[in-house]
Amino acid sequence: MEPVEIEARTLIQKSKTPSNDYVINPYTGCVLGCAYCFASFAGRRFGRSAKEWGDYLYVKKNAVDLAREELARMPEHKRRGTMLLSSVTDPYQGHETKYRLTRGILRELKTVEYPGLVRILTKSPVVTRDIDLLTGLPRAEVGMTVTTADDKVSRWLEVRAPLASRRLRTLTELREAGIPTFAFVGPLLPHFATQPELLDHLFGQLVEAGITEVFMEHINLKRYIRERMDQVLADEPDEVREAYVQARTREHREQLDAIVAALLAKHGLRLRFDEVVHHDDNDTLRQRLSGPA
Repeated sequence: MEPVEIEARTLIQKSKTPSNDYVINPYTGCVLGCAYCFASFAGRRFGRSAKEWGDYLYVKKNAVDLAREELARMPEHKRRGTMLLSSVTDPYQGHETKYRLTRGILRELKTVEYPGLVRILTKSPVVTRDIDLLTGLPRAEVGMTVTTADDKVSRWLEVRAPLASRRLRTLTELREAGIPTFAFVGPLLPHFATQPELLDHLFGQLVEAGITEVFMEHINLKRYIRERMDQVLADEPDEVREAYVQARTREHREQLDAIVAALLAKHGLRLRFDEVVHHDDNDTLRQRLSGPA
């Protein structure tokens, strides 16, 4: 799959995700192509369907220039907002080693000594390449998405993503470099409801990697995502397919919430936002976070 180079008109966008003020997506699309990814809508403006997720990548070749220009125009009071890389792509997917857009953007943020929090969210160990820039920023943190500690499961749902074991090692490397880290356990896989010992094991592995805080999210199974998941689940046993049907119910989420709470307490992990986020509740969460303390 050959990426398509494009000229973007803008780069720094206001964020629609809780706790982030701005977002930068250097790419449109993501070659990791994870089956459950909510961002599979992102290619619509290029005529790409959700089923094509993972099969295309648009490279914003002028992203670094745009970052420089837009940061220069950003008023001082707005520079204190949290900047996320990225929300609908992985900023360190494989093509980043060629294009180096994320590295260039981080360099621009470092040049202006961006005082707000720069937050990275990725599944890729390529992020360790930029430890020099991340440690040079006034405030930075890296979140690594780790949905399972089982490499077989990660290869099933996240076919082209780095293995779960490699992500766990990356968290250790970042922590040893002095960079604040967290784990994004999202989506919370439906089979944890009937096999909580697997989530218990995952939490134990995260603690071993030095993680003290996790951000967790229930799986998003809107129709366009279910269409892709159905393809992945087609050859799975009945009980596996049924777990994904049940995952759309409130009862399932409440059951998982109780399991999560008990295991977080067991492992001494903090839960970011004090709840397992559900996409349908994002507006409510955003209002709560923006309200008075």
